[in-house]
Amino acid sequence: MERDTVLILDFGSQYTQLIARRLRELQVYSEILPPSTKAKALADRRPKGIVLSGGPDSVHERGAPRCDRRVFELGVPVVGICYGMQLMSHMLGGEVQRSGRREYGQATFLPATEGTLFRGLSARSRVWMSHGDDIRRAPGGFLVVGSTETNPIAAVEDKGRRLYGMLFHPEVVHSEEGTRVLANFLDVCSCRRDWNAASFVGEAVSRIRGQVGKGRVICALSGGVDSAVAALLAHRAVGERLTCVFVDNGLLRKDEAAQVRRRFAERLHMRVVFIDASRRFLGKLKGAADPERKRKIIGREFIEVFKSSLRHLGRAEFLVQGTLYPDVIESTSVRGPSAVIKSHHNVGGLPRSLGFTLVEPLRELFKDEVRQVGLELGLDEEFVYRQPFPGPGLAVRCLGPVTPTRLDPLREADAILIEEIKAAGLYRRLWQSFAVLLPVRTVGVMGDDRTYQYTVAIRAVESLDGMTADWARLPYDLVARISSRIVNEVRGINRVVYDVSSKPPSTIEWE
Repeated sequence: MERDTVLILDFGSQYTQLIARRLRELQVYSEILPPSTKAKALADRRPKGIVLSGGPDSVHERGAPRCDRRVFELGVPVVGICYGMQLMSHMLGGEVQRSGRREYGQATFLPATEGTLFRGLSARSRVWMSHGDDIRRAPGGFLVVGSTETNPIAAVEDKGRRLYGMLFHPEVVHSEEGTRVLANFLDVCSCRRDWNAASFVGEAVSRIRGQVGKGRVICALSGGVDSAVAALLAHRAVGERLTCVFVDNGLLRKDEAAQVRRRFAERLHMRVVFIDASRRFLGKLKGAADPERKRKIIGREFIEVFKSSLRHLGRAEFLVQGTLYPDVIESTSVRGPSAVIKSHHNVGGLPRSLGFTLVEPLRELFKDEVRQVGLELGLDEEFVYRQPFPGPGLAVRCLGPVTPTRLDPLREADAILIEEIKAAGLYRRLWQSFAVLLPVRTVGVMGDDRTYQYTVAIRAVESLDGMTADWARLPYDLVARISSRIVNEVRGINRVVYDVSSKPPSTIEWE
């Protein structure tokens, strides 16, 4: 049975991914495409509806993004959000003008009773606005079906052509009844609500079987959630024809290699080849203090170790990778790729020159959806909800040179931190929490002796998607307990500091 799909044309809004997430939470599959996608290409995908996202531009600016005019003639419901509404109005003959003042932030939306997408809304609904243009006159055939206290045309619709527009953002949590608005749109589209983890697993397994046939498959298992879920899907599809390779680079968290062995080889009965390359990686990292150099060394060595392992594993034609949907759509945004702040943490990406055909079963999913699929496949919650861990591992949390004598105390301090965060019931609330060993030694006193030892920084942040993050206001007694345990239990550390920087301007990781 063909999957019901809503397509989203991305005009550069910071909220575009949120639209996709909200529709998927309503159990309808959604996909983000560039605004330049031709109407015929859209029609070929047989969408049930189309969303025009918001964006930072004015429709009057030279070079402002446009969509194919025939999008409005495909016969499927189309809703424009913010810039999407302005563009629809502009292209269909309405009047769009620069606002006297930008409407940004919370506003009170007053829906008209005949507004199709506003059925069930309160008479006064709190919404989130972010626009600098106003609709002064709706296009012919459109009714005004909503206003705010400062904007008389905040929502329009042409019921006959099933075209809708709103200036506010229903996808953000600040729009208190935004989910109902999106649900009403899905009802107009006659979408089945059947997109969920269980249905995805069945589809993904079938696709893998169709792609692989009777071939053999290999997977670089990092120990993280993404590669684990991708490997489990492949294992369900091809069974013993999958071989996973786990490389211990010496930069893992405490007992991590042993945990991977227990979880995948012993409990899930997957074929996993374990390679201890810790001495090789640490040897190559000797003297490297610059974070970019560390990343490049680790990435290069991972590829070399993986290639050398292939000689002992027999021939395989397919390579499983845990590519996620944000990686896929990053290059399709109308705004272009973001500036490179630092090399991507997923340094385990393998080059196409290895000659494999890629199998990427997660390329349709966001991170939260990967976790749900992991639970559906039988992974335990403790593993599924592990906090993100960078591909270069502790190398980018050990500032300065990476040596065993510096990694060991960092590993112990990090384990204490996580143990206390979990005991306080805060682990799932935090996006990330970890220790960083600083290249700074300070004077301390232990007993009657003077010490001159390293400083550890504690980092804990809250975030929805990792794009922005705020430092976590951990209870003082918890911070005190973490500090006391690290200083007393970890040899070589005599001082603990707490990082109170948000992203932006800082990044979550220190390197």
